[in-house]
Amino acid sequence: MFKIKVPATSANLGVGFDCMGLAVSMYSEFYFEASDQPLEISGCDVAYQNNRNLVYQAFLKGCEFLQEPTPNLNITIASQVPVARGLGSSAVCIIAGLKAASIWFDNAISTTNLLKLAVEMEGHPDNVTPSIYGGLCVSFLNDQQQPVVAQYPISDELKFVALVPNYPISTHEARRVLPTTMNYATAIHQVSRCTMMTHALETGDADLLQRTCQDLIHEPYRAKLIPEYQQAKQLAESEYGTMYISGSGSTLMAIMPNQQAAHSLLVHAQALFPQWIISPVQIDKNGVQSEVINRGEVLYR
Repeated sequence: MFKIKVPATSANLGVGFDCMGLAVSMYSEFYFEASDQPLEISGCDVAYQNNRNLVYQAFLKGCEFLQEPTPNLNITIASQVPVARGLGSSAVCIIAGLKAASIWFDNAISTTNLLKLAVEMEGHPDNVTPSIYGGLCVSFLNDQQQPVVAQYPISDELKFVALVPNYPISTHEARRVLPTTMNYATAIHQVSRCTMMTHALETGDADLLQRTCQDLIHEPYRAKLIPEYQQAKQLAESEYGTMYISGSGSTLMAIMPNQQAAHSLLVHAQALFPQWIISPVQIDKNGVQSEVINRGEVLYR
């Protein structure tokens, strides 16, 4: 048996639409072992305990890439990552399945190919990349549809708080509300702030972070799907922080200038949104991790 642990991701970071993503300390764990049945899955909704399960589909893709036969498999899922909340739940499943196929066949899939296969399944790299590498990643697909990745440091002084509403937003709906064109002024606004935001995150410059985390191409439209968006954003800004829609929503991610501001936001947000999950999160710097287990003991990492 072996375990795979994959961090949730928070994509876009406001101005980094479809190119920036951050791995955070919310995790899904997946246990894989041989079975006497073709497929057994537990730990998820019954509707996904079959060969349509995304983890299993990713495992199959890994086997196909390696040109290896699909083994009889038992998958047990223990997930902390909520579905349809903008925290990369589908990317988590894809990375887990592909990584499992690699481990099953002696770590046969390189990290580069793991990312390439994951992007083929997910369609874009902003969530799968930090799930693999950890930390803050900026990525895009080149003209040959190959992912290109850069990692950036984040100041330890900055603190992140996830505000997870008690309702989902489908990626399809979040995409549907976006405009199909933009003007040059909007593009220039976006590029300048996206570039400067990486510097603000690295240095911990909270004032610069507030001035750069001002998206114009997706948040004004997606915010309408989250009735509490303006109230939550104003709360974060009142504590000298900023806030963005994580992925396609509904989660809102606050970036606060220090621990005191993060705690204040946490207390006030819990009072304002009692049905939500309000949780401080750390930056996960490791990405996907695996360990082989025998009778409850870790043999190696």
